[in-house]
Amino acid sequence: MARGAEFLGTRHAIMAGAMSWVSERHLVAAISNAGGFGVIACGAMTPALLDAEIAGTKGLTDKPFGVNLITMHPDLDELIEVCARHQVGHVVLAGGLPPGGAIERIKASGAKVLCFAPALALAKKLIRSGVDALVIEGMEAGGHIGPVSTSVLAQEILPEVADKLPVFVAGGIGRGEAIAAYLEMGAAGVQLGTRFVCAVESIAHPKFKKAFIRASAREAVASVQIDPRLPVIPVRALKNASTELFTAKQREVAQALDEGRVEMAEAQLQIEHYWAGALRRAVIDGDVENGSLMAGQSVGMVTREEPATDIITALVTEAETALTARG
Repeated sequence: MARGAEFLGTRHAIMAGAMSWVSERHLVAAISNAGGFGVIACGAMTPALLDAEIAGTKGLTDKPFGVNLITMHPDLDELIEVCARHQVGHVVLAGGLPPGGAIERIKASGAKVLCFAPALALAKKLIRSGVDALVIEGMEAGGHIGPVSTSVLAQEILPEVADKLPVFVAGGIGRGEAIAAYLEMGAAGVQLGTRFVCAVESIAHPKFKKAFIRASAREAVASVQIDPRLPVIPVRALKNASTELFTAKQREVAQALDEGRVEMAEAQLQIEHYWAGALRRAVIDGDVENGSLMAGQSVGMVTREEPATDIITALVTEAETALTARG
């Protein structure tokens, strides 16, 4: 884990997944202060909101933290400028291949760039593009997911690229024993999201946290794509009424495409805005019936509310115990 910790500038190479509405200044700072690496979820934020969120996080921690930017955000260039102005040390790009020049602009500010690689071919392409580190996230994760499991991605990608740059493994990790296994396979560190939702410092609504604590792994299901023309990335969340609402939203957007009222890029953006709104209803307002309860399959290992520092300490202790037992 030393390689990943050095890359992040942290005590432990444990990154926090960027969860919209959840990964804001309080949780991000708490994770960084506990020796992990907090990441602000920019999501659908405007440049002004991101500016305030970074400043607010700096007011709560002097430790390193990162910012996650969505590549399809219409104000991506301005968001990159905001990060540069604040001298953010690490920018995580999510949501597909970065647009031309984005990686170069981020690196020009002195920041390190991390990108998600859902396949080996894409991992190699991103390395050629100049990224500094990769995150490989399997379908067990919460939120937007790919089609392949974490364990398969790790076996496919780590032996090919782990010697070239730091690789962080994500998706379905809830205990330190799994962290130890991926480190042994060549990972420089890990990323966890679901495990931190019920941290004491998380601003998630008590009803949202209660839903996580009560849920089992099998209740975290992936959304279904109803129209093959609509480039909908599946989302894993706890099953509730919002599952049906999303199906209705897809039909609405597909009809708009049929009638020529929207272009494909706008259709994709509408889907993203739907998720941002649905997630806010659950996380902030506590509407756990009609809002989106994005959760990874590791949700079954979330059993109580506890401080971020206790979560990280437990993960590290479990990983150390597992490695020591193996000699």
